[in-house]
Amino acid sequence: METPGLVVHGEAAPFSTALRSLLNNPQYSDVCFVVGQERQEVFAHRCLLACRCNFFQRLLGPKLGPGMPGPVVLSSVPADAFLAVLEFLYANSVRLHRHSVLEVLTAAVEYGLEELRELCLEFVVKVLDVELVCEALQVAVTFGLGPLQERCIAFIETHTQAVLERPVAEVAAPVVRELRLALLAPAELSALEEQNQREPLIPVEQIVEAWKCHALRRGDAARGTPCRRRRGTLPREHHCFLDLPFK
Repeated sequence: METPGLVVHGEAAPFSTALRSLLNNPQYSDVCFVVGQERQEVFAHRCLLACRCNFFQRLLGPKLGPGMPGPVVLSSVPADAFLAVLEFLYANSVRLHRHSVLEVLTAAVEYGLEELRELCLEFVVKVLDVELVCEALQVAVTFGLGPLQERCIAFIETHTQAVLERPVAEVAAPVVRELRLALLAPAELSALEEQNQREPLIPVEQIVEAWKCHALRRGDAARGTPCRRRRGTLPREHHCFLDLPFK
């Protein structure tokens, strides 16, 4: 009777290094992405992306045909964030930076990369500071990341009360005015409104304006910064009315 074989493992580091060398390398690549507002070209390998991520499996399926297809345009994700996603897919590790981690987190959520999402969340919590916390809170609310949302609120409360000895709503007012609540889906905006009733932080008028943008989906309600997408914001179905021309 033949004995079962034994699985042996080589060193992981050289393997990871070899795969990392293929990142954004046009040699042997069979797909090109045009990424971000700057339309930066990024080269990749369809089979690797497809086997690592269902999003890319659907995006790069048989419909593209054999050979080198035309460029795949992904204008809503910044190039740095997209390259970080590819680095994780190729090497199962990624170097994160505080200035771009929220964009990587957003991409991870949009692409269904749960492991990368968790790594980004851990990193955000470690580097959370007064410059990052408000933007992190907006991302947490947008994508329903409850633990991160709670951590951000606790951070704001702790630092405003301990350092400035002023009410949270008063200190946060200049930043809260910049929150683009119209970018939230109706269900997300409704949940935020309920929470705001328990812990008032956002002026009621600001929430009303966001609802007006959703209700009218055009015209004066969408005029101005609070109803416009930020640079790098990934488009969502309910954003379709934000870019309509004004009359």
